[in-house]
Amino acid sequence: MRRRMPRGVLVSLLAFLAVAGGLWLASQLVVRSFLREPGPRRGEDPRAVGLLRIQGGIFDARGTIQALDRLKRRAEVKALLVRIESPGGAVSPTQEIHEELLRLRRSGLKVVASLGGVAASGGYYLAVAADKIYANPGTITGSIGVVMVLPDVTKVFGAVGLQMNVIKSAPSKDLASPFRPMTDRDREILQRVVDDTYSQFVRAVADGRRMPREKVLLLADGSIFSGERAKELGLVDALGTERDAAREAARLGGIPGEPRLIEVRPEVGFWGLLTEMARSWTGWFGTGGARFWGDAPAVLEYMWRLS
Repeated sequence: MRRRMPRGVLVSLLAFLAVAGGLWLASQLVVRSFLREPGPRRGEDPRAVGLLRIQGGIFDARGTIQALDRLKRRAEVKALLVRIESPGGAVSPTQEIHEELLRLRRSGLKVVASLGGVAASGGYYLAVAADKIYANPGTITGSIGVVMVLPDVTKVFGAVGLQMNVIKSAPSKDLASPFRPMTDRDREILQRVVDDTYSQFVRAVADGRRMPREKVLLLADGSIFSGERAKELGLVDALGTERDAAREAARLGGIPGEPRLIEVRPEVGFWGLLTEMARSWTGWFGTGGARFWGDAPAVLEYMWRLS
């Protein structure tokens, strides 16, 4: 005979769910009220500069592209300010956001990039899609290049007596596997992929900065530069704060005076936030922060790291 849940336990459970649901709903209303942009004040220019902040590792383009779409649909937004605080990230999502920024420019929207403390590698890749780039004198930027870091756990597994048996259709099918030593053929294939994506980075910089490819190649050895040095080299247009960049975006968009900013943030939930943090911490290992080394593909990265 099946035992019924005690009435008190059932009531307590329902009460807990009701309270939790109420708190969640209240938190959503509070957050939305704080994020809602006020309309123009009486006598204020109704036109505005859209603001998008790109922070941390770039491993998923969806939220950022959705935010850009929301800004594009707002008729009062006449220019876009992209504030970049990022050491870079995976190649593909970086390229997707870069292309979306170019698409906005082609639609007639002016785009200005403002570089924060670090806007290097993939962070700089995004910046070159803008009409104009601002940096602080002490900004760390540059790091034009590609990296692929591949773990090798063969010695560790050998020490504990573990061995992977791989059945494959061709010698390179398990390319970049951490469970076997890298062969000369493996390295040749992977280097070719890295070289291809490196050329794409160089081309993006040359096109975005209207700079000869030969000059970009002289700078594209992975080195980082201060914002001040980057301006001397032609990698950024001007030294200035985020506010300076916002004013320039307004000027390019035909908005006089101090602009009204409409900030739209990429929509990421609590789990998405934790995932992005994990991805940033483990980016060197190509895991995306989501899977065990042995289950993760090699990840090409436009990434700069301190360690």
